[in-house]
Amino acid sequence: MNELLIYSVLNILAVILISPFFMGVIKKIKAWCQGREGQPLLQQYYNLIKLLRKESVVSSTSSWITRATPYVNVAALITAALFVPVLFVPSGSTLFGNLILMLYLLALAKFFMALAGLDAGSTFGGMGSSREMAFSAILEPVIIIIFLALAFMFKTPNLFEIFRQASAVGILYAKPLLILLMVSLFIVLIAETSRVPVDNPETHLELTMIHEGMVLEQSGKYLGMMELSHAMKQTLLMAVLINILVPIGFSTALSFYSIAISFAAFMAKGTALAAVIGIFESSIAKLRLFRLPVMFMVAFFLAFLTIILEVYG
Repeated sequence: MNELLIYSVLNILAVILISPFFMGVIKKIKAWCQGREGQPLLQQYYNLIKLLRKESVVSSTSSWITRATPYVNVAALITAALFVPVLFVPSGSTLFGNLILMLYLLALAKFFMALAGLDAGSTFGGMGSSREMAFSAILEPVIIIIFLALAFMFKTPNLFEIFRQASAVGILYAKPLLILLMVSLFIVLIAETSRVPVDNPETHLELTMIHEGMVLEQSGKYLGMMELSHAMKQTLLMAVLINILVPIGFSTALSFYSIAISFAAFMAKGTALAAVIGIFESSIAKLRLFRLPVMFMVAFFLAFLTIILEVYG
């Protein structure tokens, strides 16, 4: 029980503290690709601190949903952080780690964010929410298939056990088919975090925005909480990808030395993946809205193909 408590505290703190850094890496890489120097790597921390200190201004037409949504999002992502080990896996615990429950927590945060976009009655907020829900209706079945394929390959729906198996063997040598599944998960990472070519987080153009449209009515500490939850969501999806595909350095034991190595390894792997995301965003144009389902179907096809090859291969 003590080990589970230590895991809970360390994992939540690690996800909260690391998440803004990865957002900063992506912005920095994109700036370099565009020939600019870009903002400092720690700028996201300064922005969050500034926002959390400011007063929130709420529309007079908004209900309690607008005020509750930032807290629901942060609470849902903090709880989801317990299901995705970042530093180490606690031994002998089945309280957390269930893939399906983790997906429900992410869906809960998205649901409230869409409600908040509609709550103020603004045109842009309603447009962003309607687009988000339309794409979620297509993307969420794809996400379920991907994670079910992951559970099928490792014979368990528990992320703790999946990470233990991945850490015990060189997973690429044991399961080369996992590369197909990780490509699908990368597409989901891009889509769920509203990055190019699905969305452009750097713009507020009303004809293209999806995620930004839903948070236009948020300000001050509410906006800071929404930005933090968004960064945490990205880190959790990145952690699933890199701790399975490249489990080097990941710890299955509780000790200061092993956790320090695991933290350093995760920072290195996460920074590399964030750089890949930045380069990917800079090398591709934003897709038209009606072409996005084709991208999602690629992820579905690869995940379904993984299941077929695992069964009959």
